[in-house]
Amino acid sequence: MKIGLVTARIARRIVGLLFGTALAGCSLLNGPWSKHEEPAPAAAAAVAEAPKNPPSATHKFQFDPDKDDVVGYVQTTTATADDTLPDIARRFDLGYEEVVRANPGVDPWLPGAGRTVVLPTQFVLPEAPREGIVINVAAMRLYYFPPRKPGELQTVYTHPVGIGKIGWNTPEGQTKVVAKEVDPVWRVPDSVRKEHLENGEELPAVVPPGPDNPLGNRKFTLAWPTYLIHGTNKAYGVGMRSSHGCIRLYPEDIERLFNTVAVGTPFRVVDQPATAGWSGDALYVEVYPSKSQVEEIDIERPVTPDPAQGVEALVNAAARPHAGLIDRGAVHQASQQRTGMPVRVGQRPPAGLAAAR
Repeated sequence: MKIGLVTARIARRIVGLLFGTALAGCSLLNGPWSKHEEPAPAAAAAVAEAPKNPPSATHKFQFDPDKDDVVGYVQTTTATADDTLPDIARRFDLGYEEVVRANPGVDPWLPGAGRTVVLPTQFVLPEAPREGIVINVAAMRLYYFPPRKPGELQTVYTHPVGIGKIGWNTPEGQTKVVAKEVDPVWRVPDSVRKEHLENGEELPAVVPPGPDNPLGNRKFTLAWPTYLIHGTNKAYGVGMRSSHGCIRLYPEDIERLFNTVAVGTPFRVVDQPATAGWSGDALYVEVYPSKSQVEEIDIERPVTPDPAQGVEALVNAAARPHAGLIDRGAVHQASQQRTGMPVRVGQRPPAGLAAAR
């Protein structure tokens, strides 16, 4: 569908112009969109493909950390005449890129009344200690694992995040939360002011709290100098590579975290282009778009120009000792398509059969 492809590319460029260089933590303040406020997310009912969780299960899950590496399940919702995919993304706590890739061929700005929209609300957890905050920049997703008592199920909160654009990458590694603040002041880094000045825009040295503050109304300070976790006054940039390295969340998500994450909480950033793990007896792999794919979305193209490397080895390691039961065709397809959605690639044998072997 060439028309759909052109529309998607134009839409992607519009989003980039509005939000890619002008967003929180490191944002452009001037311009005709600086005082635009996003509407509150409307209520909508989702139809679940699996009945084990209520439709509201899009950001909070419980799981057995000794058995499961996958949380959530894929859902669908029906678009109204006024909906855009960014509207639906925020309503269900998803990022722009996630929703577009889950719905190939759908115009992001005019999905159409009555259109069934897939909600990619199933996630393979990253390979990292399940404590504190973990961010997988490849997935553009945050996972918060609150403390738990022995014998209890593990709870995880997950939210889409905006991360550093190319040239301003969000750093990898481990640190911790050292402070948190309501209605923060943004002291604009000299490097950010210089970049905007080169583009003919002069930023103030200090931005007070309020609707024009790119940090939103909540922030966490990390032990890493100059990097923050914060809200935003431009919510549609969440789930994109568009910041100067900071981590930004929807306003409602940063408020949830602010009320639950304590100072001293461990904070870890990983870059895992693929994750694999078990949900019960089923093995899943989730392969995320490359940076080049994120820069130029092609919603019509089912096979990417740069298939992911190392996915088969990752699946083999996760499958042991059942590597012989892997669906190699499904692994290859996941590596090619890189949709960012979990793909079922294997199944453990029934307990009695496994024992007999």
